[in-house]
Amino acid sequence: MEEFKQQLPNATTVLVLGILSIVTCICYGVIGIILGIIALVLAKKDSQLYRHNPEMYTGYENLKAGKICAIVGLSLGSLYVLLLIIYFIFIGMMMPLSELNL
Repeated sequence: MEEFKQQLPNATTVLVLGILSIVTCICYGVIGIILGIIALVLAKKDSQLYRHNPEMYTGYENLKAGKICAIVGLSLGSLYVLLLIIYFIFIGMMMPLSELNL
């Protein structure tokens, strides 16, 4: 009796979201962070499915690649947000109080 392997339900979605999190991390970092978190949550669910029954599913390579892309996108997005916060703090410290129109 032949067994038919199924594609992991969210493997392609995780890969697409991971790539988009890298691409959109320059949009003030927020979009890349959101997409990266969603991709990691979906990857965790599919990883658990695969670990419980690995002979039933295919597409684990896409899942791993998407997870790596999501981690990179999340890291870059977080770094971008951190740099923006530091930038605005620096600008705020350099602005004299007389320009604040108090």
